[in-house]
Amino acid sequence: MRDHRKLKAFELSDAIVDLIYKATQAFPQEEVYGLAAQMRRAAVSVPSNIVEGCARGSQADYLRFLYIAFGSLRELHYQLELSKRLGFLSVENFSAIEPKVIEVGKVLNGLIVSLRK
Repeated sequence: MRDHRKLKAFELSDAIVDLIYKATQAFPQEEVYGLAAQMRRAAVSVPSNIVEGCARGSQADYLRFLYIAFGSLRELHYQLELSKRLGFLSVENFSAIEPKVIEVGKVLNGLIVSLRK
């Protein structure tokens, strides 16, 4: 069993969860169960799937959960762009969060590539 707390991808994605929860608090009330909830679920899904993958016994299962985490991260990236476009997310919040999402993507992709070898 792997220790997820030793992974940079986990550490960085966990920090994004906090940023997303704070940023979506300012969304319109009608979005509480809409885009805000979707973004929160996608954000939480990334570190959650890393943790679950680390708990799996096989390399194949570990990779599968890392791919799921990567997919959730891509979903979150789109939702960030959409929420900015709709005016729910300020340019300042977007500019603070997006580079972190991109960084997690690079780190997670690097981990996936290294495990596939």
